[in-house]
Formats: sequence, structure tokens, C-alpha cells
Amino acid sequence: MDVHSAFETDLDPPGSLGLRLAFLTLWGIDMVAATLFFLVPYATELNPITVLFYGLFGLPGVALAAVCYAAIVIGLGHVLSDPIDRRFVSTMVAVYLALAANNVFLLLFREAPLTPG
Repeated sequence: MDVHSAFETDLDPPGSLGLRLAFLTLWGIDMVAATLFFLVPYATELNPITVLFYGLFGLPGVALAAVCYAAIVIGLGHVLSDPIDRRFVSTMVAVYLALAANNVFLLLFREAPLTPG
């Protein structure tokens, strides 16, 4: 038995490098915006898991929640086969683009573009 093969993992990264970088960039922007939501009086974080982690761990809890979300997305991307993994990560890029844009607009202009009504 080859010892190297016993510890070898077959990671199948989702999508292209550009797609993964787009996800991580938008995820990072969203994480920073979510952290700032707890520091400004006019914005509120709505995600109950992030709020729970903030209550338990303070500001590092917000980063921890964000890392958990990214780990889930990346993990699912590794499990899914091509081309479904590309579609999944592309969908997550679109979701994080909407979240990050909404959060940044809210922080800059005190009004979110996705606010109903």
C-alpha cells in the first residue's frame, strides 16, 4: 500500500480561478460591510446566524460566521461535479454581488437600494 495515496485528496476546485477570485472578493466586501453594520447606528445586520455569532464572540464572531459561509460554498463547490460546480459558484457570485452592493450602498448612503418600498 502506498502511504502517499492514503493521504492524497482529490480536490476539484469549482470553476475557473477568475470565478473563485470573484467569489472571494465579493465575500470579503460583504464580510467587512457586515462587520461595519455592528459599528454604525443606522444599519442592522439581518442574518440571524451572524447576529448570534456576534452575541457570542463580538466582532470576531461576524468574521467567523462569514468564514463559515465561505467554507460551505467552497466545500459544496468541491463536492459538485463540473459544470454544476461552475453554475453553483456563479450563482453564489451573483448572490454576493447583490449582498455586497446593497450593504455598501447602505453604509455609504444610509439607504439600501434593495429596500422594499
